[in-house]
Amino acid sequence: MPSKKQQEPKRKSSINAEIEDSGVVVEQKITSTLEENYMPYAMSVIVSRALPEIDGFKPSHRKLLYTMYKMGLLSGQRTKSANVVGQTMRLNPHGDGPIYETLVRLSKGNESLLHPYVDSKGNFGKAYSRDMAYAASRYTEVKLAPICNELFRDIDKDTVDFVPNYDNTMTEPTLFPTTFPSVLVNSNVGIAVSMASNVCSFNLKEVCETCIALIKNPNHDAISTLKGPDFPGGGYMLYDEDELRRIYNTGRGSIKVRARYGFDKNANCIEITEIPPTTTVEAIMDKIVELIKAGKIREISYIRDETDLQGLKLAIDIKRGIDPDKLMQKLYRLTPLQDVYSCNFNILIGGTPRVMGVYEILNEWTAFRQECIKRRVYFDLSKKKEKLHLLKGLKKILLDIDKAIKVVRETEEESEVVSNLMVEFGIDEVQAEYVAEIKLRHLNREYILNRINEIEQLEKDIAEMQEILSDEKKIKKIIIDELNEVIKKYQQPRRTKFFYASDIEEEDTEDDVPDYPVNLFFTRSGYFKKITPQSLRMSGEQKLKEGDAIELSIEASNKSELLFFTDKCQVYKSKASAFDDTKASLMGDYIPAKLGFDEGENAIAMAVTSDYGEHVLFVFENGKAAKVPLSSYETKTNRKKLSNAYSSSSKLVKLFVIKENAEILLISSKGKALVFNTGMLLPKAARDTIGVSVMSLKKGDKVENAFEVSGEMEEQVEKYKVKNIPAAGIAAKELEDPNQLKF
Repeated sequence: MPSKKQQEPKRKSSINAEIEDSGVVVEQKITSTLEENYMPYAMSVIVSRALPEIDGFKPSHRKLLYTMYKMGLLSGQRTKSANVVGQTMRLNPHGDGPIYETLVRLSKGNESLLHPYVDSKGNFGKAYSRDMAYAASRYTEVKLAPICNELFRDIDKDTVDFVPNYDNTMTEPTLFPTTFPSVLVNSNVGIAVSMASNVCSFNLKEVCETCIALIKNPNHDAISTLKGPDFPGGGYMLYDEDELRRIYNTGRGSIKVRARYGFDKNANCIEITEIPPTTTVEAIMDKIVELIKAGKIREISYIRDETDLQGLKLAIDIKRGIDPDKLMQKLYRLTPLQDVYSCNFNILIGGTPRVMGVYEILNEWTAFRQECIKRRVYFDLSKKKEKLHLLKGLKKILLDIDKAIKVVRETEEESEVVSNLMVEFGIDEVQAEYVAEIKLRHLNREYILNRINEIEQLEKDIAEMQEILSDEKKIKKIIIDELNEVIKKYQQPRRTKFFYASDIEEEDTEDDVPDYPVNLFFTRSGYFKKITPQSLRMSGEQKLKEGDAIELSIEASNKSELLFFTDKCQVYKSKASAFDDTKASLMGDYIPAKLGFDEGENAIAMAVTSDYGEHVLFVFENGKAAKVPLSSYETKTNRKKLSNAYSSSSKLVKLFVIKENAEILLISSKGKALVFNTGMLLPKAARDTIGVSVMSLKKGDKVENAFEVSGEMEEQVEKYKVKNIPAAGIAAKELEDPNQLKF
């Protein structure tokens, strides 16, 4: 064993080595750094902050409500919100601001929940207002709403797990043993890291009835009892059964919600009283004002917010002779008065986030509630067994009370009283301790007989509880009974009504687009410009990308439809009105980026139409040509992209948009040419038709170019005209340079 002095130099040398290595940069993979430093934070946000659990609450909600429960706010008078916020900091150390914001959202005054958990007094702002601020916590007062009795029922009977708080001075529940599926009754929105949750609210009665039906019959069709979401702000929901089934099965989908309005004939005023949950009064007003300034809405003379203590009201004064229903259809289309609520039922189950449909959520909640009831019954069973054990000991004392008194009186030392009772009456230590603690006034036959009479009832209760624990059907019956009780106490009429697809009036959207003449330009590189005639007259040379050239220049209307054909046999549809007016001195819009082309996809041609009355002529390398009515690309819906726009069997050489029959010149790679009339081709309705043979080609030959013959070109190409197709064409050395042709 080396001495302490021998070890000292070695220790000093290691310290010196550490000092020498300090400041040295050690290479480490960025993936490892991110995993070690970012992942714990991400998991904390997902598991402990942003996503709700099966009881319907996030940790911040649970800490706040449990604090109020421990403060005795389930009954009695309200207390200042500041008191609640201060007490909650024992469980939630993130500052008073976030805690009070959580309290505001849970309150009745804020109107953000279908069944608020906090009964409030004072100004708590409004969920439907962006600018209405809530009062400070020292001014407002709160207590728990009656429905919170269902959250905390039997929480002190070991129904859920408790964990220490952040400083280990007290404990808090990990979940609430809620007696109804609160996760679906009140909405919950959360944004975590790389995932989010958006659970809409449903009518309490419908949720409970659906849960009962699924417990009785796992194959129950939820849509027959759960009609659809029920939003706190009311409004009208588009009843789309297919979309609802998708949400109920997968937990994902979207719901279209629109505002509710009335019309005051005397004041010639539309009064909006309910709006979608995704917007605010201010956002709606801002959008309407913006549309009025842009000239897209001319029917409104004035708009004002008349929200007061009676609730939301947005008043819209309209001009004389305007149909209010038609105006509202227009406002639904152009403003947030009609909006989409996106569902994403992402819920933590056992610490793991899962996107679940309504069926799966209710099944998970039922399993959770079954466990709560089992734990409650087991807790009560243990208490009753303990009591029965004590009373059985007391029963033995009844046989000879005098003997018991004598044993106590004649025992010299107090510590031996219990042991002497155990010996004399044949009872255990717990029973003897219980007997020894009985007051002198209770040592009479009446008291002891009354206590012993409880034994029979206790034995019955214990047998019943043991039967419940061993029979799942009995546990489910308890859940059903509790759900029926919740329905009876807390049901409310549905706030969100339904409207159907048949109720939607089709409106001509073209009326909103200003119509004026424009010049449209499309370049070989895929750039597009829309220039007004006035701007074009005052401008100089067109600015183009180096090596680029204008492929198409056409006079059209701002309401014209545009079709951009690509090199991947697809067509992207747009409108001239979707592009801003520009100048010749600017490059214009790059179409693949503007319209979101697929990666590596390029625009090769543009078609402009106002009525889809034209035809599209496709000329292919293999000598074939196809004439397709432009109406084949017309769609009733606003589809932006169509696949199989033309045949992919041979490379496309040129595309022409023709109103009437035209003469087309084809030039092959071996110097042959022919001119044919498009009237020789019958139009094909199929967009991807392979066409018919126009130019007969020898092996190794292919169509290299194609041109539409203009009036000035006719004399030059007269000898190449054919009366029948297919034709071989005539050698044409003078056409080797097509740039010499006059278009």
